[in-house]
Amino acid sequence: MPLFKPVTLTTARLNLRPLQEDDAHALFAIWSDAEAMRYFSFPPMTSLDQATERVARKLSTAAGGEDLTCAIELRATGEVLGECALFNVHESCRRAEIGFSLKRTHWGSGYTSEAAAALVGHAFGTLDLRRLEADIDPRNAASARVLERLGFVREGLLRERWMVGDEMSDSALYGLLKRERRELVAVGC
Repeated sequence: MPLFKPVTLTTARLNLRPLQEDDAHALFAIWSDAEAMRYFSFPPMTSLDQATERVARKLSTAAGGEDLTCAIELRATGEVLGECALFNVHESCRRAEIGFSLKRTHWGSGYTSEAAAALVGHAFGTLDLRRLEADIDPRNAASARVLERLGFVREGLLRERWMVGDEMSDSALYGLLKRERRELVAVGC
């Protein structure tokens, strides 16, 4: 039985809803933006067809319960701002990886933190995961701040792990345990 099933999560300003084919247009705005893609392990896309294919792959893995990718949608307007996902699940160990991306026009708005907090709550609550992990470029200070606000701890550094553009990049590994998240919630974080 697959761990991940389609879900809609609602926050004060956002809906996190299952990814749809027509989200490719909105996500292409991120995936084709060189600044937004600066820390990704694949280069900026150059055609909408690439985004359509990537969304199709995500829909296929979601249909098989392998991952949970949510479109981040602004409740007030319905605009798709980005995506937030749980993936690389290890069901027997009750752990998964979390990732997120947001249109550059909405950076600094707190939307990523709000969406990620909702997904973390779902992961530790409904899905009863024990551990979440994140793998980010250590130069990506904004993603590090989002993770640390949520209680993630930087657990390690893997040197020269990814090719980002024309250069080798390290990976900063972050982790959050369910019991640690409960402690943070108990003190109002």
